[in-house]
Amino acid sequence: MSAKAEVFVAALGDLAPGQRHIVSIEDQSIGVFNTGSRIVAVLNICPHAFAPVCLGKLGGTTLPSKPGVFLWGRENEILRCPWHGWEFDLHSGQCLTDWRRLKRFPVVIRDGRVYVEV
Repeated sequence: MSAKAEVFVAALGDLAPGQRHIVSIEDQSIGVFNTGSRIVAVLNICPHAFAPVCLGKLGGTTLPSKPGVFLWGRENEILRCPWHGWEFDLHSGQCLTDWRRLKRFPVVIRDGRVYVEV
């Protein structure tokens, strides 16, 4: 098994909360997102129909609440696929309504620089 390599993708200051960079690493398209509390990296392929998921809308979702009450939260943590609207939790990769999940990559932040391990 080969060792993982850290690949520089962005300066931390260039990736503000709610922003993303889509990069090509070793013939893979990878989306790097700042959710506001974490930097995450995911393969730019939706596990449902292989859409370029990282081009989708980054937003939030409704939270558990009492009947008739709608609470919105988790802004910048939910990625919606541009083809069919499937929503994924960027922190876990898990689809909000299905068993499928996004492939995630480890992220390293060092000296103000963001690296993805591939």
